[in-house]
Amino acid sequence: MALYECVFIARQDLSQTQAESLIGKFEKVIKDNDGKIANNEYWGLRPLAYIIKKNKRGHYAMLNVDAPSAAIQEMERQMRFDENVIRFLSIRVDAFKKEPSIMMNQRNKEAEIAAEFGVNLEKEGATNETK
Repeated sequence: MALYECVFIARQDLSQTQAESLIGKFEKVIKDNDGKIANNEYWGLRPLAYIIKKNKRGHYAMLNVDAPSAAIQEMERQMRFDENVIRFLSIRVDAFKKEPSIMMNQRNKEAEIAAEFGVNLEKEGATNETK
């Protein structure tokens, strides 16, 4: 089996729980096709570089997958048909990194800074956005 990193962006009008259930849906597809999920990360609702299908923001998620290529192809096929997924990308890697991704590190630093000043980022909606 090969190692893959799969990142997808879901529509902005989904709730966080709906976006996380999408992650679960695609994890199930991988497991049903004899693959394993090494790690998953929900990166949150982030602004897009440009408008995609009338969305200015999107829910980002990453899956570290150890699976045969047929499992990845099936997951990507289902992502194409899912109206909640606006973009996805799967790449083959030699090994998974043991530490959290750069996106998660950045998010943790933002949370630490916000906590230092007594601001709740989720409540304020100010994660990586200018008001």
